[in-house]
Amino acid sequence: NMVVDRIFSGIQPTGTPHLGNYLGAIQKWVKLQEECSSVLYSIMDMHALTTPKEPAVLRHNILDTTAALLACGIDPKKCLLFRQSLVPEHAELAWILGCLTNVPRLLRLPQWKMKRASQNNDGTVGLLTYPVLQAADILLYKSTRVPVGEDQVLHLELAQDTAQHFNKKYGEFFPVPKAILSTTKKIKSLRDPAVKMSKSDPQKLATVNIADSPDDIVLKFRKAVTDFTSEVTYDPANRPGVSNLVSIHAAVTGLSIKEVLHQATGLDTARYKMVVAESVVQKFAPIRNEIEKLQEDKSHLIKVLEDGAEKAKELAAPIYQEIRRLVGFQ
Repeated sequence: NMVVDRIFSGIQPTGTPHLGNYLGAIQKWVKLQEECSSVLYSIMDMHALTTPKEPAVLRHNILDTTAALLACGIDPKKCLLFRQSLVPEHAELAWILGCLTNVPRLLRLPQWKMKRASQNNDGTVGLLTYPVLQAADILLYKSTRVPVGEDQVLHLELAQDTAQHFNKKYGEFFPVPKAILSTTKKIKSLRDPAVKMSKSDPQKLATVNIADSPDDIVLKFRKAVTDFTSEVTYDPANRPGVSNLVSIHAAVTGLSIKEVLHQATGLDTARYKMVVAESVVQKFAPIRNEIEKLQEDKSHLIKVLEDGAEKAKELAAPIYQEIRRLVGFQ
């Protein structure tokens, strides 16, 4: 039973991604598709339903997310890019794994506590069992490596434990997936460096989206919250605002923190903000043009996702058949 090196990762269809998504995940995804021969990237439309969504908005966001991924360099010839809900085995395996998962463990997960609070403490079954579906997403393909942000590490641990639990009960079957941790520092809001950059931030200037115009990007960086010291240093604990700019600058240019600080010698923070803005504009200008082109051809985007799902099903079907046999359905 040879273990194939296989990478799986997913993204929520929130529309066009922001700078934090790009630097934290998408940039890494583009590199991984060059380094590994079996890579699956899924647009998590089933997960998207755990927070209330208008159907028209969801439809629109799925295609915008797809266009953005393609524009950033995700290449369907080098990976399988597909929509989760087009492969029904995700949900079927989630049921089986849910029957091996105890509720108290799910109730302890910080994401559940946090998100439930944002839903008037009404948390749905979907919100609670979201990590079980995540485990199914990963294990359905016998994935061996999973790029994750730090906020998802506990969910990957659940997937690892679930794989071991299944193997103990039904015989060695799933490889235990390992994390590929992002080396990029979490990108913070430009308005409040204490919180991470987020699509849902009510402050318009807090979040840079990859399809923002150059003028918008410059404005957002010019208004970025820093402090009253004009020198540029990297000290996340005491100077979170300026340090966030340094992190962004390093991640966008591919230089180390040390190298970007060297470039910033003699600049005050106001000047430095413009240097960072310029590096982001340069990075995103070609991506933005490509997004606009891709968004004009919806049928192409739909076809990319359908072709990806066909290939994903080819991988999933034999694995899921074997799971059915192991649990006694077959």
